[in-house]
Amino acid sequence: MLDSSAAVATASNFTVPLAPPERVRPAARRIPEAMALIGRTLAPLRHLVHEGDAICRAGQRFDCLYILNSGCAKIFSLTGDGREQMVGLKFRGDWLGLDGIATGQYTCSTVAMDTGEVWIVRYQALLDAASVQPALLTLLHAEMSRQISRERESLMSVCTLPADARVAEFLRLWADSLDERGLRNDQITLPLSRAEIGNYLGLTLETVSRSLSKLARHKLIAFAERRRRDLQIPDVDALAAYVQRSVTPTLQ
Repeated sequence: MLDSSAAVATASNFTVPLAPPERVRPAARRIPEAMALIGRTLAPLRHLVHEGDAICRAGQRFDCLYILNSGCAKIFSLTGDGREQMVGLKFRGDWLGLDGIATGQYTCSTVAMDTGEVWIVRYQALLDAASVQPALLTLLHAEMSRQISRERESLMSVCTLPADARVAEFLRLWADSLDERGLRNDQITLPLSRAEIGNYLGLTLETVSRSLSKLARHKLIAFAERRRRDLQIPDVDALAAYVQRSVTPTLQ
């Protein structure tokens, strides 16, 4: 679990494969601009995290928001019988801990999935700064809105799509998240096991494996020879079209 007094770490050693300049979406500029505003006006504490590190835990008193500057994280909650249920995936520029604002304590736990850097911002400091920098409040509201939209998309996927399309949509959203951040989305490494993907999508491990194999047979994805977590997505639009056909089967 991170503390706001944690040691500062820089992100200068993190390297990521960048997308070719012509493929970077205009939305890719939003995240650097937002991070620059936060860094300039709030001087957040910076903390290096590694795979498995807890960023915040359910039940912990809320006083800080966390923003991913690099790496990715998973959010999970406990079911009534004590099992962990993954409920969210976060990437660079995403805010963590917003669920704690209403009740004064975090309702979900967030864990790093790889090496990355987290910026720690005290919530009261954010509100104080927003009184003289309205752009910060706009940024906070925009992030809340994006998270609501993503959660709705995820719920719709689980409720309406068959298994194969659910896995395809998961990969499409992952690729789009990379693309929005100016990263390559045709070759991705998933830091999640098949079981974790199944947990997130409401599928069994075996169903996820069968769905991935089916997508590979349709040449929508391809596996690396040695690492089954390394995937190639030749055409993200083709993946999206596959999902759409499953929703509107009369068009097949």
